[in-house]
Amino acid sequence: MNKHVIMKKNIYFALFIASALLVSANSFAQKSNQLSKKEKKEGWVLLFNGKNFDGWRQCNGTQMPANWVIEDNAMKVFTGEGKEPGQGANGDVVFGEKKFKNFELSIDWKASKMANSGIFYNVREVPGKPVYYAAPEIQVLDNVDATDNKVDSHLAGSLYDIIAADPKTVHPAGEWNTIVVKVKDGKVTHTQNGVEVVSYTLWTPEWDAMVANSKFKDFPGWQEGIDKEGYIGLQDHGYTVWFRNIKIREL
Repeated sequence: MNKHVIMKKNIYFALFIASALLVSANSFAQKSNQLSKKEKKEGWVLLFNGKNFDGWRQCNGTQMPANWVIEDNAMKVFTGEGKEPGQGANGDVVFGEKKFKNFELSIDWKASKMANSGIFYNVREVPGKPVYYAAPEIQVLDNVDATDNKVDSHLAGSLYDIIAADPKTVHPAGEWNTIVVKVKDGKVTHTQNGVEVVSYTLWTPEWDAMVANSKFKDFPGWQEGIDKEGYIGLQDHGYTVWFRNIKIREL
């Protein structure tokens, strides 16, 4: 057998092994809205099971708003009936089963073209007020085409209108992103697609100064102060956005 034949056989064998490893890796890939044994051991729990809205409800309400559906194992919010893109339909939602204080929250999100939404924590419900009345917002945005992309601190992953996140860490519209928010004794970090992009400490003089230089300086809820604990919330901003793999562990 000449060396060219041997080399060709070795190449075929290597390709076969690579293909087998790829199939094996895909077969063992973690499915959406499920926890691995390691995650369960670390204390993670799901806030969304991929099948229904158990635990979720309208902010200041009891039922899920009509402009939320489950699609491809994800929670999907879309423009409400009779509304124009960018007009919310009173569809802000919270996970209403429990308030959280010290925690690590992980959420996958995907934006449609021009989409704008937000993820909130320490939500305080006040009748007649939106989810952002007195809660910090992690921005969800199509950085390229959204109309609210002119201010750095309005881009995806940012602490909205306060601290900007690195836009290079964001995947474009139509692709999934993962944001992890860690809150421990007032110290907060945002990690976007594996990169820490924002850090700050609540209830400090530095925090008060940042709020005073933001649009929230005149918000009554922010003047009263951010609560020490609260609900996890998602925003209806009148655009189509998907959320999945919503999980949390208390610290």
